[in-house]
Amino acid sequence: MHNTRYAPSGMVCSVDHLASSAGLAMLERGGSAADAAIAANAVLAVVAPHMCGLGGDLFALVHDGSRVSALNASGRAGSGADPARLRAEGHTRMPHLHDIRSVPVPGCVDGWAALHAGHGRLPMAELLAPAIRLAEAGFPASPLMVAGAANAARRPGGADFASVRAAGDRVTRPGVARALTAVAERGRDGFYLGEFGEGLIGLGAGEFTEADLAAPGADWVEPLKTRAFGHDVWSMPPNSQGYLLLRSLAIAEGLDLPRSPHHPAWAHLLAEAARVAGHDRLDVLHEGAKDLLDPAEITRRRALIDPRSRLRLRAPAAAGDTTYLCVIDADGRGVSLIQSNAAGFGSMVFEPRTGINLHNRGIGFSLKPGHPAEYGPGRRPPHTLAPALITRRDGTLRSVAGTMGGDAQPQILLQVITRLLRHGEEPGPAISAPRWRLGTGGTGFDTWDAPDDAVIDLEEGGSWGDGLAALGHRVAALPYGGSFGHAHLIDVREDGMLAGAADPRSLVGAAIGR
Repeated sequence: MHNTRYAPSGMVCSVDHLASSAGLAMLERGGSAADAAIAANAVLAVVAPHMCGLGGDLFALVHDGSRVSALNASGRAGSGADPARLRAEGHTRMPHLHDIRSVPVPGCVDGWAALHAGHGRLPMAELLAPAIRLAEAGFPASPLMVAGAANAARRPGGADFASVRAAGDRVTRPGVARALTAVAERGRDGFYLGEFGEGLIGLGAGEFTEADLAAPGADWVEPLKTRAFGHDVWSMPPNSQGYLLLRSLAIAEGLDLPRSPHHPAWAHLLAEAARVAGHDRLDVLHEGAKDLLDPAEITRRRALIDPRSRLRLRAPAAAGDTTYLCVIDADGRGVSLIQSNAAGFGSMVFEPRTGINLHNRGIGFSLKPGHPAEYGPGRRPPHTLAPALITRRDGTLRSVAGTMGGDAQPQILLQVITRLLRHGEEPGPAISAPRWRLGTGGTGFDTWDAPDDAVIDLEEGGSWGDGLAALGHRVAALPYGGSFGHAHLIDVREDGMLAGAADPRSLVGAAIGR
């Protein structure tokens, strides 16, 4: 079982040891958890373009020692967004790849600026220095980058990845170094109104205006929370799907879960909780959605679950790549940050001047006329990103946790948090244990298109297969690995010691502390 790491006064968990090391360096210099999170994320924006980057979006939860706040740095569609044009071209859903119209204005740098202004201590230039150094001097390609690098290299603007043949090959990203230097010297305007922004406007050919890029795009919003297993669990409000994690946990807490997570009924009940929580997500999730955690509705949905068989959801209630990191500093403040391109290298569209790959979070928009999440100017799409933060009854910080995984993010966190809070598992076992997910065999963003058709994908090493089949589930076996997310977790023990784990599925992830 994967080891839990311990530290007395600060910890960083991320998908790459280079990023975790950069974050820890900021803690050692007296920086805050927010400083460490920005530094780690900046390194990931350089070394993990297959998961995240300057061309993607960001959400974060922050515990400042007394309260929880939420940062929504997800981008908005440009002023030229025209759903009628897409429908006239024959599209019934947003294009998945190779189309600038699925690229809202990237929110990552605006997120860093807002996080730094609200909770930072060290100068932004100091926070970005490790990332700039790696982009200029080069870094080793991770095993997970290699799979998509060849396709990226063939795209216009993807020349940074032409040298990648195997893990460990040196990669340099000079355009990204210039973009980061512009942020270090001139703040968010150095990015959005500089070389990158000019290139994005040209690439968009009318999709974006300078005004779209000039307006800061990150907002501090009120987080959502629910009570589960004796704790308050927090996540992002819409346009995030964070409500699905909280609704699933609230449903699960009222179920008669087995004592052991190895029992097939454990996977059955949690999977059913996830299904009844989310089967109508395509209809109800949009940036203005309200009352998604109504207690009466949670009770109604819980009552639908049969412990003896799989539920048939007759009425419709619709493997992306992302990276998650978390930090707790010496003052007990925590940051739970998730940052994403959506699919792999994102849209596979590259801003030509800097070589920054652009996300495709616009795939969350609807093309149904009049739908509350319809693609349109200035709108934010429904988002899969759903970081989590856990507090004790007295409001003190207990844990920061999150995962990549497209539509499956709430399902993965449901399992990890239930193991942690309900079964008392340490972070290492909770993170590394085999998982299930509601699978579609599609893009990883289409779980809710036909919720009754979802197969339960079972990760190698699990013990639930025969039992789930007997309860009426269709199951499929998949290898242990990134198809089931990269989750990370830092837990504050009762004695104040920090216990953390980075997901072994990430291969080069690290939980390190001081």
